[in-house]
Amino acid sequence: MTVLGLDDTDSRDQGMCTTYVAAEVSKALHRSGDRISKLRLLRLNPAVKHKTRGNAALAIHTDADPATALETAREIIQSRAVLDDERTNPGIVAAAEPIEPAVREFGKRAIREILDRDAAKRHIENAGYRSAGFKNERGKIGALAAIGASATLADWTYEYIAYREPDRWGTPRDVDHESVFAAADRYYPTAWDTVDRGEDEAVCIPNAPGPILYGIRGDAPHVVARLAAKIESEPVHTQALFETNQGTDVHLRGAPIENVRDNRAYTVTGRVIEPPETRAGGHVFVTIADGTGRLPCVAFEPTKRFRDRVRALRVGDRITVAGEVGDGTLKLEKFAVRELLEQKGVTPTCPTCGRRMKSAGATQGYRCRDCGTATDSKSVVGIDRELEEGWYEVPPCARRHIAKPLVRAGFDAPTHPEQ
Repeated sequence: MTVLGLDDTDSRDQGMCTTYVAAEVSKALHRSGDRISKLRLLRLNPAVKHKTRGNAALAIHTDADPATALETAREIIQSRAVLDDERTNPGIVAAAEPIEPAVREFGKRAIREILDRDAAKRHIENAGYRSAGFKNERGKIGALAAIGASATLADWTYEYIAYREPDRWGTPRDVDHESVFAAADRYYPTAWDTVDRGEDEAVCIPNAPGPILYGIRGDAPHVVARLAAKIESEPVHTQALFETNQGTDVHLRGAPIENVRDNRAYTVTGRVIEPPETRAGGHVFVTIADGTGRLPCVAFEPTKRFRDRVRALRVGDRITVAGEVGDGTLKLEKFAVRELLEQKGVTPTCPTCGRRMKSAGATQGYRCRDCGTATDSKSVVGIDRELEEGWYEVPPCARRHIAKPLVRAGFDAPTHPEQ
């Protein structure tokens, strides 16, 4: 079998989509009599600055020989990729299975680190893989990473993507809102992130220009296909089903704060050391510390109601935060409450007259000025908290492709999913 990797065929401004290119390549191979065993959509490190939107790369598993697969992809990319965008630099790699261990490792690293073209080209040459590139060939990084990750990862979800008729690209999408919500309700939670009920938004429908009409994500291939069949919309030109690492949190790694670096994604546990602060633009910041350092964290305005969860934190709470780090700040995707501060000290009340006591001076406790009653310390009272222990997440409208929704299993504490 051959694994064909593709990357960097789309444009931030002009659209297109590498998933569509992969679907077109697959159809061309199928017409030539070659079998396609699977299509895989790999989300790589979301912190890569050269990405378009979701930093996707594609892997096509086929029984076509590597030379045929490569040439077929080259022809499709030549006609479909947005080559006049200076930031679009497609790459293609064709590898015969089994995949080299060094390439498998390269694929894992590409999900969590920043890799360069020279490293990709060395691995391609050392493994004897066929490859092709356009312009500066940056896409070879993702193409090789897709091959390596496809051979390595264990947790796969599914996305069913419906594509528009080409003459409709760039025009408003015609999808019946009510049918999307009805289908989402019917198949949730096996299919997730189809809609955002809190924002009344069909998040499965992209805003960017390009060929995608909608994409349905979930844990079972037959469920995402059935949900898609319930959606009333403009005509579907073609469709494809992808296995994917979306919704898996595979980009995250645990680390103490002293080891946290920019352009990577982490889970970090610490205590809140500064009260949450809402700053210009509606972004909410909170800082944690773990004994090895301090880490600012932010819930950006597009995370909507999730910011209220962050605002509800108090100094002393112990939490685990998860997200990408940039400029020394962790961009929150979710957090887990491990311990809540449930009591606080307050100025005591005189037991005789019921009046609030006053400070008697530094380290001298408190005294009632009317009765003369004294006490050494503050009173302890309970705090009403809006949070409970467990995981909280951004809503579907703000979810990263690769971030794991709480509705999926496998978390180490109770979950409070957003729908």
